[in-house]
Amino acid sequence: MNSAGMSSWRVLRRALCTAVETAAAPVTGSRWERLKKSKAAVWCRGLLTDYKEACREVVVGSRERPIKASIYFSLLGGTWACFYTRPDKQAFEATLLDCSGQLGLLSPWIRNGTSDGHIQSLVKLRNEGRLRVVSLGLLSLVYQADYDPDATLYEAECSNLSVPWRELHERVLDVGFVGRWWVLASKMKDYDVNEEAFKGLPAHMQATSPPSVQEVETSERLHKESWLPLAVEEEETETNIADRKEESVGDDSQMHALKEEQIQA
Repeated sequence: MNSAGMSSWRVLRRALCTAVETAAAPVTGSRWERLKKSKAAVWCRGLLTDYKEACREVVVGSRERPIKASIYFSLLGGTWACFYTRPDKQAFEATLLDCSGQLGLLSPWIRNGTSDGHIQSLVKLRNEGRLRVVSLGLLSLVYQADYDPDATLYEAECSNLSVPWRELHERVLDVGFVGRWWVLASKMKDYDVNEEAFKGLPAHMQATSPPSVQEVETSERLHKESWLPLAVEEEETETNIADRKEESVGDDSQMHALKEEQIQA
């Protein structure tokens, strides 16, 4: 056997011996132990350790600085309350229909022009399907679109012709925050007062000031007294009785005179 054959035989024998030793070697650990030593397990343990240390630091810091901790907790609680009370599209439509019903109960002559015009425009956009409500986490925005979402026109479906985000502030109609639509509430202020009807009055009569405390107390006292029964004094009663007696005596004398006239006739 030549030298090349001898070297090949040695390499093959060494490889076979290594494979046999590897197969015969005992298992160092179970599957659970190998999982705990994996990279994912190490990363998870490190993450849990970081959270544990962060929580411990929060507790220690809140004990050392209670005012700062209370401010942080108040901010977190306020943020959660704003997120939880954020109104949605159904809430806006319900509020809009409620305001429209309140104006519908009034005569057109006493409606506020600003309130009526704003509500009528919103109702028109709602009937046309052009109202959109977008949620921004802590608040909601109502804006108007150009087309109904179910419209199949090319202008409505083409993304290149859609309204860009930089023009959204020009189309915003209302802001919903902490369970209230603020623009709608401001437009409905004094919705039953028609300011156009007071323009013909003098300047000093167009502006009204709230009554003082004394005026309010006087008005309430007079209102209560108006519901009390009338008290008749004894002198007035006696005078009325005497007047009635005199009237009855006069009537008797007149009757007696008429009878005498009839007898003489």
